[in-house]
Amino acid sequence: MIAICPNPYRDIDCCITLEIRRRLEEAGFKSCVCPLFAEGEDITLPDSIRIGKLSDVASGCEAVIVVGGDGTVLDAARQLHNIPVPILGVNLGTKGFMTSLEPHELDHLIPALSGSMKLSRRMKLDVSVLRDGKCILQDSALNDAVLHGYGDCIKMSVFCNGDRMSSFSGDGIILSTPTGSTGYSLSAGGPLVEPDAENIIVSPICPHVMGLRPFVLGPDREVSVRMEKPHGRKAYLSLDGNSVLDLENEDIVLVRRSKNYTLMAEVGLRSFYEITHNKLR
Repeated sequence: MIAICPNPYRDIDCCITLEIRRRLEEAGFKSCVCPLFAEGEDITLPDSIRIGKLSDVASGCEAVIVVGGDGTVLDAARQLHNIPVPILGVNLGTKGFMTSLEPHELDHLIPALSGSMKLSRRMKLDVSVLRDGKCILQDSALNDAVLHGYGDCIKMSVFCNGDRMSSFSGDGIILSTPTGSTGYSLSAGGPLVEPDAENIIVSPICPHVMGLRPFVLGPDREVSVRMEKPHGRKAYLSLDGNSVLDLENEDIVLVRRSKNYTLMAEVGLRSFYEITHNKLR
């Protein structure tokens, strides 16, 4: 079984999805279409598409084909709930760092699914939030965990294995994986890191400390961020672009490498360096 997961806001009328389904059927693959972000009333899918939920079919899938941009890939990875199914992305987004194929390259799809694709094991982050000594949230992220103010300057202290890295005021902080190094972390001045690497990248967002720069940490480090906001200023925690929790004063956010991984399928048409060179010009 191959799950095809289109973003209907990108794949208008599911034209690319229907073409992929046709190619899969002709090659003898069974498929199921599992649209993402399709809850809106303004989305109408073709009657010829039988729809399923990715979470319902994931355990029986050989691969997941995502038709959309990096955000669509992240949503699919989140819905897989750590099931190690390879994700192969067809880019309909603006950047597509996490996708392997462009729409005009679908001739490479069946050979890849038939055995030529390579798997890239991507590190994830486990994220916990402590409040008054109790754990109130446990989750994971493939791209990043972001602590950010609601338009206010917020204050925080950052520690690595208990040692203070910095205390600063600013817009927030990004704790990223190598996969996420091409996302928000890059925009905040963070480094590019090979996606197969295993590092935790710490990127402050607009800090009020001139000498504070991003850190690249080893995979076995634990980063903790203690919120120290003045009264009345609000902040939130976002995981892979999803706002999941409002943070309070003295909350502690713990981030460490997860034991789980996301598998990304690579077709081998372009290297990471070629992709970054072309997309960041």
